[in-house]
Amino acid sequence: MSEKDVSHVATLAKLELTPEEIKKFQKQLSKVVDYIDELQEIDTQEVEPTSQTTGLSGVYRIDEINPQYSLSQDEALSEKDNTVNGLFQVEAILKERQAK
Repeated sequence: MSEKDVSHVATLAKLELTPEEIKKFQKQLSKVVDYIDELQEIDTQEVEPTSQTTGLSGVYRIDEINPQYSLSQDEALSEKDNTVNGLFQVEAILKERQAK
């Protein structure tokens, strides 16, 4: 893996790396890629695909409202001054880009 590759991955991850960090991660990432290449050589034709290995099934519970732990909408909104149509009103977290 080249320093350019590491810099590209860092940019995608929005990380700012020093030249020393790039060299350090170049070695580490190269080892990871080499190991993945080794794994690609293993014959898995006879291995059945699986997404669950513990044997557990039906582990979900029914979602029930428990008044002891729940607030009504009026109770939830009672301490908030800025509400609109029965909902919390908050500042926008995403702002539109201004056209240049």
